[in-house]
Amino acid sequence: MKQSNNRIHRPNRKLLTCALASCLALAAPSVLAQSTAATIRGQVMADSAPATDARVTATNINTGLTRSVQANTNGGYSLGGLPPGSYRIDVTAAGQTTSRTVTVAVGQTATLNLGVGGVAETAAPGATTDLDTVTVTADQLVETRTSEVATYISQKQIEALPQGTRNFLAFADTVPGMQFTQGSDGSTRLRSGAQSANGINVFIDGVGQKNYVLPGGISGQDSTRGNPFPQSAIGEYKVITSNYKAEYDQLSSAAITAVTRSGSNEFGGSFFWDRTSTDWREPLESGENPEFKEEQYGASFEGPIIRDRLQFFLAYEAKEYVQPRAVVPGQGYASRVSELPDFLQPLVGTFSAPFKQDMYFGKLTWTPGDSHLVELSAKVREETEFSNFDGTRTAMYGSNKDNDDTRIDLRYQFSGGRFLNDLHVTYEDASWQPRAANIGPGYVLTTADQNQVILEAGGGPDYQDKGQKGLGFQNDLTWNAFEWAGSHIIKMGFKFKDVEITSLEQNPYNAQYRYDINQDVEIPYQVRFGAPLAGIGTGSVTTQGKQWGLYIQDDWEINDKLTLNLGLRWDYETNPSYTDYVTPDDFATALRSWENINAPNSGINIEDYISNGSNRSDFKDAWQPRVGFSYDLNADQRHVIFGGAGRAYDRNLFSQLALETVKHSFPAYNYSFNTPGHECDTSQPTCLEWDSSYYDPAVLAALVADNPNLGGERYAMHNDIKTPYSDQFSLGMRNAMGDWVSEITLSRIESHDGLVFFLGNRRPGGDFFAPGTTWGPPWDDAAFGVPGFGRLIIGTNGLETKANSVALKMDKPYTATSGWGVTLAYTFTDAEQNANTTSGGAFDYPDLSGFGWLASTGVPEHRFVATGIYDAFWGITLSGKLVLASPSPRQGTNCLLGWNDCFIDYYTPDGTIGYKQLDLAATKTWDTGTDLSFYVRADVLNVFDWVNYDGRDDWFGAPGEPNPNLGKPTSQFATTRTFKLSFGFNW
Repeated sequence: MKQSNNRIHRPNRKLLTCALASCLALAAPSVLAQSTAATIRGQVMADSAPATDARVTATNINTGLTRSVQANTNGGYSLGGLPPGSYRIDVTAAGQTTSRTVTVAVGQTATLNLGVGGVAETAAPGATTDLDTVTVTADQLVETRTSEVATYISQKQIEALPQGTRNFLAFADTVPGMQFTQGSDGSTRLRSGAQSANGINVFIDGVGQKNYVLPGGISGQDSTRGNPFPQSAIGEYKVITSNYKAEYDQLSSAAITAVTRSGSNEFGGSFFWDRTSTDWREPLESGENPEFKEEQYGASFEGPIIRDRLQFFLAYEAKEYVQPRAVVPGQGYASRVSELPDFLQPLVGTFSAPFKQDMYFGKLTWTPGDSHLVELSAKVREETEFSNFDGTRTAMYGSNKDNDDTRIDLRYQFSGGRFLNDLHVTYEDASWQPRAANIGPGYVLTTADQNQVILEAGGGPDYQDKGQKGLGFQNDLTWNAFEWAGSHIIKMGFKFKDVEITSLEQNPYNAQYRYDINQDVEIPYQVRFGAPLAGIGTGSVTTQGKQWGLYIQDDWEINDKLTLNLGLRWDYETNPSYTDYVTPDDFATALRSWENINAPNSGINIEDYISNGSNRSDFKDAWQPRVGFSYDLNADQRHVIFGGAGRAYDRNLFSQLALETVKHSFPAYNYSFNTPGHECDTSQPTCLEWDSSYYDPAVLAALVADNPNLGGERYAMHNDIKTPYSDQFSLGMRNAMGDWVSEITLSRIESHDGLVFFLGNRRPGGDFFAPGTTWGPPWDDAAFGVPGFGRLIIGTNGLETKANSVALKMDKPYTATSGWGVTLAYTFTDAEQNANTTSGGAFDYPDLSGFGWLASTGVPEHRFVATGIYDAFWGITLSGKLVLASPSPRQGTNCLLGWNDCFIDYYTPDGTIGYKQLDLAATKTWDTGTDLSFYVRADVLNVFDWVNYDGRDDWFGAPGEPNPNLGKPTSQFATTRTFKLSFGFNW
């Protein structure tokens, strides 16, 4: 290989690609922020002595990017800021030079001891020490000396393993403790342990993608079938479930750090198309086979603009889906559809929902000199879908939704002899806008006594516009190989963001009328509707939030066995819409009057919820110590004990904090109709005799024109809201045995201070339950709410989860040399939560003590995931993925003891296995003898057509009448046996 001016000129693209044993990517990503960049550290020996004059240089094979460092007096060196990919490592010492080629993964800190003068080199287990002077052979370095509980997802796994969607996060469930789920409505969620998806954060090229407004963890992942990022633009990623370092922010469960692809010195590209449809899919268990189509296509391009200086990468991906959704009546009527009103019966069944997504990604990489790197990247995501119907919600009750996200990242990296500085300037603009698909009265059919929903039809309640937009600045500085009582790598960073956050919620937009199936299905007994308050607003709140973050991290290698990771982080965020909020005088007066009546037993100090605009402050105590260790028993990286403890602060969702303002400017009103079985006192202004004119929105608006607070619903937030966080503890052992790496980890994760909402209504005297009862909150009776204002909802901290886990994994990474790879992951989880919710609403008891510790819903006790990749004959690659999980706990209402003694109960469905699926894929590639190749691929999802259930009948039963259908399935996951065909080409 010819070398000139310290730059490597690439040989024929095809020959080089075939020679790279790691085969991680055709185009290695550029150097990124500290959470994605890799580090190679070690010692240089010359003739069995430390090489004090050694110089180590790493050169990226694809881009020519060079990093060089002088070894210290002990021969120690550290090369930081390396993009994941393959490097030629040149070491010069004592007048001698030797080279080898290695591959490093995203965010990896790998040990590579080098030698000249016949001194043997050592690397992470599994690496080959023989150097090939004819072809380029890259040894995959393995990271064993780390305290992080982390797993790498390679580009080979992303490309080869079977999958039903091109969501790159789907492969994260091959990691112990992680779950990637796809509901019957097609929406996806990624969660870790007992916490909800909200605790996740994904870092793309070192920049967090956190959603500040909505659930789902990252921007754009709330209730969507879409992907967060074009999969063809992702190089690889790492999943850290515990013991992440201080550089990671705004999360409380798992951190996913991904690196994008970038251009190279050779022009190239790819195209793909895959499809499945109704005819390639087994019918549902019911025999129904509704219209179904999934089509995905896209292309990528890369190449040089100025060789070795300026390269580009472009990617486009699209998804067009039509997927089935099951509409199933609740409260035991799933098997009694014939008892429903005639006009509702055709609305029960399985129906199709369309979805369309377009995603664009582009990157320019400019290397003006060996010490400089400038990178500009942008992502645009646009999607539309018809959604928000399944379960008890019929198709006519659904919503049309737009979900868009634009993110731009400009970064500059400067590398000195002993330091690396990484600067990002970012822009983001994300919006989420669901709207009711039909305008008109909503029809909500309920049971008689407990007001439980059976079916919802007519016009839905949705009308929302939520999003975040603003600029960000972050800078990371790394000092390499600082010497004091060992070797130190010091990282420190600063982040500032100025983001406008908006939440508009006019809910319910269409008036919702409730009907009693046992009384009258044509005359409602109640109506709930929303209306703006004149001169106040329209259910919208916008705030200019500012975020600050600081951290320092010391990776301290005390000796060749013991490494300590010592970090401290602090985060601070302003939310003027919360801190500057002033409780309206009339509402504050009413609250104090309500407290005088209910104070004896209410358990609420109402002054804690009345704000004067100066008695609230932003949370300032988000100090997060994070410590870890690894101990290499024999100093050979083959048997390593590791562990750590740390605290991680997430953030409160703006859409929840904003309810106090939103419900003030666009309150919801409840009026009762004096009908048989639902008699009310017509002397009260919220009790009316039924008249069909009340279907007219103008008539409803006139009801509240003279008294806008009457019958409304108000939210009141605690004046000392804290930021949610988790404490993490882990201890494990990692073993390298030839090409295999095993790991066993014991962990405990406790989350605290989650935001939770309670019902503030109280009966006269302050009781929550009626005398002599243990259930039946004072929900709808206006007399139990705030005088003149109706129902009261209070928000405060208190939601907690805890999970004890045992995680086992065995990995044999795929290499082109061996032609195969296997991953095995098993997780045992004992998970609990202190309420029957992970989303915030806990309305069945006056406080969390009424719930006790409950089994976490949706978290299986046992979960096993296995994957395999094998290069077979005739250019065919075979792959498979098996998922097995025990049944997950579910919750329901138990009224067996009496209507006044109902409570939230839990059960686990029968059976040893609650979820099982085997997916297989086969890819045949044709090599044309040039730089052009093409392939055909077949995926079979759920090969054995195992039935997995998404919904079950969770009604325990009425007094003395146990529900015989408790636990019986009501809907199944959409993944019946499905055949998917793909083709594409690369050049």
